[in-house]
Amino acid sequence: MDIKKDGGKYVLKNKKNAALQTAENMRSDFEWAEQVRNMNMEYTLKTGKTKKFRMDIFGCQMNERDSETIAGMLTEMGFEEVPKDSAADIIIFVTCCVRENAEERIYGHIGALAHECEENGAFIVACGCMMQQPHVVEKIKKSYRNVKIVLGTHNIHTFPELLHRYLTTKKRVFEVWEKGEGVIEDLPTKRKDRHKAWVNIILGCNNFCSYCIVPHVRGRERSRSMADVLAEIKALAEDGCKEITLLGQNVNSYGNDLGEKDLFARLLYAIEEIEGIQRVRFMTSHPKDLSGSLIDAMKNCKKVCNHLHLPIQSGSTRILGLMNRKYTKEHYLNLVERIKAEIPDIAITTDIIVGFPGETEEDFEETLDVVRKVGFSSAFMFIYSPRKGTPAAKLEQTTPPAAISQRFRRLTELQTEISEELAKRFEGKTVEVLVDGPSKQNPDILTGRTRTNHLVNFDAQGIEKGEFADVKIIQARAFWLEGKGGTGLE
Repeated sequence: MDIKKDGGKYVLKNKKNAALQTAENMRSDFEWAEQVRNMNMEYTLKTGKTKKFRMDIFGCQMNERDSETIAGMLTEMGFEEVPKDSAADIIIFVTCCVRENAEERIYGHIGALAHECEENGAFIVACGCMMQQPHVVEKIKKSYRNVKIVLGTHNIHTFPELLHRYLTTKKRVFEVWEKGEGVIEDLPTKRKDRHKAWVNIILGCNNFCSYCIVPHVRGRERSRSMADVLAEIKALAEDGCKEITLLGQNVNSYGNDLGEKDLFARLLYAIEEIEGIQRVRFMTSHPKDLSGSLIDAMKNCKKVCNHLHLPIQSGSTRILGLMNRKYTKEHYLNLVERIKAEIPDIAITTDIIVGFPGETEEDFEETLDVVRKVGFSSAFMFIYSPRKGTPAAKLEQTTPPAAISQRFRRLTELQTEISEELAKRFEGKTVEVLVDGPSKQNPDILTGRTRTNHLVNFDAQGIEKGEFADVKIIQARAFWLEGKGGTGLE
């Protein structure tokens, strides 16, 4: 970290709006981790065993990336990660609050572990977006005694201190910061895969879509410096990483808070020069901010995959206004037309919400119209779920649940039909696949993804995880491609 003394305090200089941290606090982050590691070493010397942890992750890729940081901290403190179905001393829940059913599932999972925690002496650490909501923290305090530590999205870096506090006092620890300032760099990371990696480029969100809780739990936009992002990617490349996915709630806003223009496009051009990285993906893009310079960068950078995730949410301009999305149906369709003209073989995926308060049958037909005209290769489709604290939660829902379910079914059927039709174009063709390893359903089959982000299951010999393979597609389905006779690529 670049630390400079300023008026008796030490300023973290990796950002214009950087947070202030005293030198004592920065030293303590390391010291707490070291103390916990010493406790674990003493335990191992006495018992010949190691303390273990396991992760239970809900929600988006941002949570996946946060989980890697928490796993990195625990590993540095001497804990060993075990699979989800194995006994552990610490069980980490990285929570999501985007939809109500996700919250209810998390409560159910935590409650179901009460016996295991009591019998094995294990305890739960709850973190992530759910924990930024005061009513959730209060419910956990009162109803879930097996949760011993709660922290939020803004103070992940304090986890070693919170863990040490609980281990030494056995008193439950609840510490959730209301907001985050700046970006803490150089936190330890335990990545799940060597051949591909998530890379955060911007944290938080400034859009305040009326249905979305994210700005309230992740805070305002805070971009990492381009130098820090590139340094991380170069280190990943040196370690054998071949594919990176740049992450942000709205990657197209990258650099706005730094006073930089078109910084995201410039970042893509800079990554193009990094030796070893062969594929670049990014998500998520907001339609209102997708610039011509970004389209040019996607076209000109050979490493950028020909796949774009571009959430539409609704095809009705009226509903988009109620959602505070700040674009129209016509703007979205014109944007897609321009993108396809510049990058003809691009695959576009999207998010769609069905049953937003006030959505009429005519509004829903507008959504179906967009789906037909764009031809999404796939879509994440959701029934609207009100989130406490968002403006949309105050809107009256006038559509009966049965009608919403019927609309959802119609949308799903249409999108499945389109996905399968587009996938059929791959039959008989040979595609480049980055191999993710054996299939979970059949270990004799390999699985990986094309540059268009299509999932491919294929039968091949002598190809390892993390390698590229040429695979001939023999059958295409809506949600995956079936291949045969893959050959390894240099």
